[in-house]
Amino acid sequence: MNYKKYIVPLIAIASITTSCSRVLDLKPLDKLDGNAMFSDPQGVKLYMANLYYQLPVEDFNFLRGGFNDWIGENMVMAHFTDEATHSEYSAFYNPENNHWWEKGYKLIRDVNIFSNAVPDLKITEDEKKKMIGESAFIKAYSYFALVKRYGGIPLIDHVQQYEGDVEVLKVPRSTEKESWDFVMNQCDIAILNLPETWPGGERRATKWVAAALKSRAALHAASIAKFGENAILSGDAASRKLVGIDKMYANDYYRKVIEASELIMSSNEYSLYKPNPASPEEAAENYRKLFEDPNAALEEAIFIKGYTKLDFGHNYDIYFNPAQTSNGWPHPGRMNPALELVDLYESYTQPGVSTPVRTSSAANDITDYRGFDAGKNYYHFDNPYDIFKNKDARLWGSIILPGTNWKQTEIVIQAGFIKPDGTPQILSGNPYTHTDGKTYHIFGSSDRTQYSGFDSYGGNYTRTGFAFKKFLNAQEPVVYGYSKSLTDYIDFRYAEVLLNYAEAVAESGITDNGAVAKATDALNAIRRRAGHTQNISLTAANVYRERRIELAFENKRFWDLIRRREYHTLFDNTIVHALLPVIDLRVTPAKYIFLRTEVPRGWRYTFDMRQYYRYIPGIGSNNLIQNPQY
Repeated sequence: MNYKKYIVPLIAIASITTSCSRVLDLKPLDKLDGNAMFSDPQGVKLYMANLYYQLPVEDFNFLRGGFNDWIGENMVMAHFTDEATHSEYSAFYNPENNHWWEKGYKLIRDVNIFSNAVPDLKITEDEKKKMIGESAFIKAYSYFALVKRYGGIPLIDHVQQYEGDVEVLKVPRSTEKESWDFVMNQCDIAILNLPETWPGGERRATKWVAAALKSRAALHAASIAKFGENAILSGDAASRKLVGIDKMYANDYYRKVIEASELIMSSNEYSLYKPNPASPEEAAENYRKLFEDPNAALEEAIFIKGYTKLDFGHNYDIYFNPAQTSNGWPHPGRMNPALELVDLYESYTQPGVSTPVRTSSAANDITDYRGFDAGKNYYHFDNPYDIFKNKDARLWGSIILPGTNWKQTEIVIQAGFIKPDGTPQILSGNPYTHTDGKTYHIFGSSDRTQYSGFDSYGGNYTRTGFAFKKFLNAQEPVVYGYSKSLTDYIDFRYAEVLLNYAEAVAESGITDNGAVAKATDALNAIRRRAGHTQNISLTAANVYRERRIELAFENKRFWDLIRRREYHTLFDNTIVHALLPVIDLRVTPAKYIFLRTEVPRGWRYTFDMRQYYRYIPGIGSNNLIQNPQY
């Protein structure tokens, strides 16, 4: 078995590229002599690297089919939200997506083997304490991944031994609240026992990583308690509280969010990366670089998963670069940011509110998706990106806008033109030669390598009017082939902790220890890093908008819709929208206008409420109660 190097907070655990069968496969794992393996530092490193490798980090290789999917699949969870759509596929979230049951319980068994051996090891008490903390962290992380998918689950905290009666091994589901409380307890054990740093800077979970995990997990639990009544589920699992938490417990969990977040905030161990930019342009570039190279932003990055070996990387660069910078890769442009997300960003001239893109003076402009209307008074622009002037820096740092420069290339995203006589040629049609002698092409060029938008050929072109930027490497050309990208992934970062804290305070009404003032400061610190100079007040709406902007494409929006029970109302026969840049030849010189439309070749989707939980696999043999409506 060859393992990819797994990187966590500060420096590498180990580079595991040799066979581990000599250690792990000689005997059944539950029969291993703990002292023989775990008293040897190299044995511990090898075993821990295997546990970290199995950790369900929702990183670049977390796709709709599951974790660590390197080849072939290119649909990520953002494609099932209002953040983005896919350039080619028209699939939506379904009951077969996003499972982690068998692999989850395999990891739990593996970590139980480790934790059960610790008390009898002939090592120092300090070494035991670290092992207790690290195993608790992995349990907490694993059970969090299970509970947020399945609700109440079987809680197994020891190694099970088969002694002839399989029924003895069957553990019933605990309630959802009991399951979340188990996660909280394991986080507390990890926080108590893990070191603040590891000797030599080894990249392993620390006290701060465990606190960040608790902050995230407690917010999920609190939201289910507070908003669960917005999506009432019925059936045996619901009546037995295997899914759902009573609303009365919401503030208990919000307090846990606040406590865990404050632990990090008061530690002075972390801060925002480059928190005081001199201009929005600098803010945009700082924000972009945070994700291009997290290792240069360790003041903010709390927990990093790294990719250090070619062919064991990820595919974001090949799949998500626009067509013009694909460097010959045949399947680029797959991530198309939605107009819904772009509309969410603020303008510096109107702080504190979203400023949807306005294309005309019509009163119904931002709700009119019918396409070109000859009677409309469209705004005209010399450059297509001028329509986004004064927009929040994080838009420019996350999304490639029409006409902007990426990798020394002007990204051409054009959907057509309006002839001088007012005839629209949108998304299809023949080239047009103007009286000025210039020939205009529907998508901006006759050469498919010279544009990045709207062409249906190969599924390689954005159909929303926007291309993807966040996480991509601006410094290196795309390397042809699967699993070649080595950009590291930030799993926990300080900005998320601040947003968790602010949301918990805003939603709970808790005011202890100056919580409101601290939450307001946290919210506005993130905004200052984005170039904003005016503070906004602490409200749930302000926090949630800020969260969507700051954490866009980081696999948070999907779970936010789940935990806040908003999915079924957002996606109810819903289609996402596009912004079409069009050249208007009715004016001289020709200028750009924009059309708000439904995404071309798109589908309408409805979220089934049962999908707030995954179905429990194997109930025919494990005797578990199935989740509602499956």
